[in-house]
Amino acid sequence: MYYIIGDIGNTSTRICLLNKSKIIKSIIFDTKKIFLRNYFKKIFNKLLKKKFKKEILFSCVVPLALKKIKKTLKNTDYKVLEIKNFDLKTLIKLNVKNKKQLGSDRIVNSIEGKKFKDCLIIDFGTATTFDIIKNGIYEGGVIAPGIKSSIKNLSQSTALLPVFNLKNKQKSYGKNTKDALNAGFIWGYDGLINNIISKITRNWKMNYKIILTGGYANLFKKIIKRKTIADQNITIKGVSKVYREFL
Repeated sequence: MYYIIGDIGNTSTRICLLNKSKIIKSIIFDTKKIFLRNYFKKIFNKLLKKKFKKEILFSCVVPLALKKIKKTLKNTDYKVLEIKNFDLKTLIKLNVKNKKQLGSDRIVNSIEGKKFKDCLIIDFGTATTFDIIKNGIYEGGVIAPGIKSSIKNLSQSTALLPVFNLKNKQKSYGKNTKDALNAGFIWGYDGLINNIISKITRNWKMNYKIILTGGYANLFKKIIKRKTIADQNITIKGVSKVYREFL
């Protein structure tokens, strides 16, 4: 049976059509477009199949966007749900002080990462997040500034510094503004990411996986000093596990 799930992030949203655990079709778009008239309905119609489950499940960190989707599908047979509507204890134990503050995207990433038993998941999204799973239990994490949002904010806060596309080839300091910016972000995040990994794993006496996801995963895979796995589907896989467990 076909079904639809999605991940609503601060910057981008991904909606997928699946059959069991297999992704059949995937659409990515800017989250802000959800608020445009009829935009989500057009995206939704592109995914429809004849034999299609009526429950649609999201992980979401933008409540107003989810509210807008629910309103769009209000007078249809479809029911829109969010992963926190369910008791997720059967899928993962969350060893944190306030579970309500933990983003749905980080929860589903951890649900999928749990299969490795011990892992560190680094998500290059609007924020750069580090999530820790030990012995199959979510133990917390670290939140650092996001790369793309930092580039944008720096440009918006200055008169002359431009938005630019980050490149991993940086042999020397810059001889022009864009190369100087690239050096600052590549070398800066090189230090930030590798230092955070080192501090998190310093006393780990275990074999663990480092999983990268999000926009800059493949770029930083070449920069991180330890062996890593890049998986751009980890969030959707986690949402799919919640769907198959409860729906």
